[in-house]
Amino acid sequence: MPQRYNLIGTHCKSCGEYYFPPRTLCPNCRRTGQMEDYRFRGTGTVITYTTIYSATEDFERLTPYNLAIIQLDEGPKLTGQVVCSPESMKIGMRVRPVFRILGKEGERGIIYYGTKFAPEADAP
Repeated sequence: MPQRYNLIGTHCKSCGEYYFPPRTLCPNCRRTGQMEDYRFRGTGTVITYTTIYSATEDFERLTPYNLAIIQLDEGPKLTGQVVCSPESMKIGMRVRPVFRILGKEGERGIIYYGTKFAPEADAP
């Protein structure tokens, strides 16, 4: 899944809109739109968030964790986990992408990775 690892979406060359997840058809231009793959930088702003204190068994060891709606700088909004303390979460906070473990599947414990977000202030 390229979207999970690289934040791949699409860009309509006709109207200039960006979409995540990717689309094959531009909702604005319909059939006249010319879609191309686009790799988002992943930087953006927290629009709203919640902190999860009680989670399913798969995520229990991660609690508490922050789940936010993030507006990417290019425009699309997406839901993502922000890796910071609940006390430091703020609406309007700038975030950047980080590559982290998302979870594990099945009894064999296959680990899968993907994009989470961290405060820009924590940049190395």
